Amino acid sequence: MNLFDLTGKNAIIFGGAGGLGILIAKAYAEAGANVAIASRNEERLANAVKTLKEETGKDFRYYVCDATDEETVKATAEKANAEMGPVTILVNSQGINKKVPVFDFPVDDFNNVMNANVTSILITAKHFAPYMKEVGYGKIVNVSSVRGRIATKGAGNAAYCASKGAEDMLTKVLAAELGPYGITVNAFGPNIMKTPMMGKVFEMRAKEAGITVEEYLKQQGANLPLRRMSDPEDCVGTALFLAAPASDFLTGNLLYPDGGLTAIG
Repeated sequence: MNLFDLTGKNAIIFGGAGGLGILIAKAYAEAGANVAIASRNEERLANAVKTLKEETGKDFRYYVCDATDEETVKATAEKANAEMGPVTILVNSQGINKKVPVFDFPVDDFNNVMNANVTSILITAKHFAPYMKEVGYGKIVNVSSVRGRIATKGAGNAAYCASKGAEDMLTKVLAAELGPYGITVNAFGPNIMKTPMMGKVFEMRAKEAGITVEEYLKQQGANLPLRRMSDPEDCVGTALFLAAPASDFLTGNLLYPDGGLTAIG
């Protein structure tokens, strides 16, 4: 038995046009799965599918879907399961962040972060899990953060940290409720990663400190047991493990590919 073989499995990755989502899609396809990616931006989806095809030689589907819109998610679940067959792997990699000090945090922005980072996971699970229930097997993999366990010292992350803490508990509740139907639900929490989305943040922080971005990243990595910052590739193995037969008896768990931050934080 190949514990990491996904041959014949159908997977959908929400947030699949993002840096980490694309890497997960590639890993699942290389492990044998039929993979679809979903997000709100069709142009980014089309570009991602083109890139994935070029890198793997495999075909990928995409679905334009706002994970916070229940009717759209329901329609996407119906379409994906009709076109692909039973979708038994669901990855929730969608999410946003709004960094505002608590004194000035607009409540609407706070609610938007909670909606995108937490409510969307309930919605996707609600509409994809019934198809998993029908076949008696499924894997739901949620992308959380170390910030669901360890708060930041600086200002501006009230919504993000709160949303990730809520996501972690939602993961456990879904695991408890869906377990009797053969569906596992787990999450993994990366540390801050060197992604294109974080580029401007790193530039701003480096400028404030009067150093180069390279120096800033080296300083941040030096505080971790593994002495380096995280790359998105560092999370791909965890995402594959949680979707593969190797983790069939693991559910309701939170794994941290974080360079050791949660060990010392």
